[in-house]
Amino acid sequence: MNGYDYIIIGSGIAGLYTALLANEHGSVLVITKGSIDDCNTKHAQGGIAAPIGSNDSPDLHFKDTIKAGDGLCDEEAVHILVNEAPDRISDLVRLGVPFDTMNGAIALTMEAAHSVPRILHAGGDATGSYIEATLSRRVRDSKIKVLEYCLVTEIRVTEGKVTGIQALDLRSGFILEFPCRFLVLASGGAGHLYKYTTNPDVATGDGVALAFKAGAEITDMEFFQFHPTALRLPGVPPFLISEAVRGEGGILRNVDGYRFMQDYTPEGELAPRDVVARSIIFEMRKTGSDCVFLDVTHLPSKLVTTRFPNIYKFCLDHGLDITRGLIPVAPAAHYMIGGVKTNTWGETSISGLFAAGEVACTGVHGANRLASNSMLEVLVFSKRIVERTSGGSADKSPVKRKETRVALPERQVERVNSPVNRRALQEIMWHQVGIIRDEKGLTSAVETLAAWQKSLPEPADRPGFELSNLVLTGRLVAEAALMRQESRGAHFRSDYPVHSPEWEKHITFVAV
Repeated sequence: MNGYDYIIIGSGIAGLYTALLANEHGSVLVITKGSIDDCNTKHAQGGIAAPIGSNDSPDLHFKDTIKAGDGLCDEEAVHILVNEAPDRISDLVRLGVPFDTMNGAIALTMEAAHSVPRILHAGGDATGSYIEATLSRRVRDSKIKVLEYCLVTEIRVTEGKVTGIQALDLRSGFILEFPCRFLVLASGGAGHLYKYTTNPDVATGDGVALAFKAGAEITDMEFFQFHPTALRLPGVPPFLISEAVRGEGGILRNVDGYRFMQDYTPEGELAPRDVVARSIIFEMRKTGSDCVFLDVTHLPSKLVTTRFPNIYKFCLDHGLDITRGLIPVAPAAHYMIGGVKTNTWGETSISGLFAAGEVACTGVHGANRLASNSMLEVLVFSKRIVERTSGGSADKSPVKRKETRVALPERQVERVNSPVNRRALQEIMWHQVGIIRDEKGLTSAVETLAAWQKSLPEPADRPGFELSNLVLTGRLVAEAALMRQESRGAHFRSDYPVHSPEWEKHITFVAV
């Protein structure tokens, strides 16, 4: 076969939005290991940050993003993000995304670490689901080819340029080959590295592992964001309780009913996510509890039920009326800040390979993602990928980030007798490479992961490939966390609890 102009791996907002734009410039194949609807996007409750309010500006949004990024944001990328935001929101409106309105204008709400209300939402707390449904419908109505239940197992590279992919048809077991001119990784994150996560089952680090094995540069992997407030009920999978709940006035209390956040930071409940997550962990340890509580009982019931209908219904279905009772919450792995290193056009270190969304590291998030900037990042940089590949941009922007470039260390490890399975991996990552880290735990983790890497059999099915990808991605996270001897943003070392000026740089893994 002649192949495709574009192959896009993943069917979240990054994959679908890029596909719709690319469809105007050539043939497009979207390939996804589940159904087109299996993705992180539809779980995104908070919304999209954009400086479109009368009291807002790109400059103010820029400052908030830089502050949250804790010294590691790529300023050029952030300038692009905030200045192109209004046009990308207009694109979604034209595509039919029904953002919530108030008095005829798009409604804006507040989230932690934003200085003004700038979060657009749809269906109250169903923003991701609304956007995913809109884009999915558009893709299904187009000539875009969608291949579901098909797992990409290898990126084909010849003389430094992408030539196509190899994939496993999960229903037939056949090995498939697809040539292409451009390959866009839009495969999402790696939340299932951890015991507790808000991510769906598909978030297994596939894109990072594929790219690294193909020779692409991987950066900022030590920065993994933990959402402070995931529902913690016995027997119930972690369910995201949106940042916007605190933005609307939700209060965090410990098991004794005490409002504790002011003890840790003057910003209280609206501090950046890493601060709130660590504060909750410290408070849980102090009180000997496995959760804290989010209190919205003082807010008008109508506000709670109309602004957060999905959260209200989910909790009610599990026996909790949040307008009357406290919500038990604890942190959970939420967002992979690092990933495949790209420039401001989504280009990676391999010609023809691009990355968009959570799998990409564009530099806009720095060491700690500002809430609701991720969906905006998708829109802005997916658009730029298609501009670049369709000849709309002639310049090739180099990545100008201060960095330490390293190969993944060769570790001489003895055979590890512990079992190699997803649950064991998640336990190690949660306890040793989680919210609070130290040298002893990280060293143990990298040695175990390196041993597992060597002992894993050649994968032949989806569970096998996912476990292999998780082990490699987890090792990248742990090795970078061990190397960074400081605390910054979402990376906290109890043995190096403060900033170090010499570490105001990125850690980038390169192929040997």
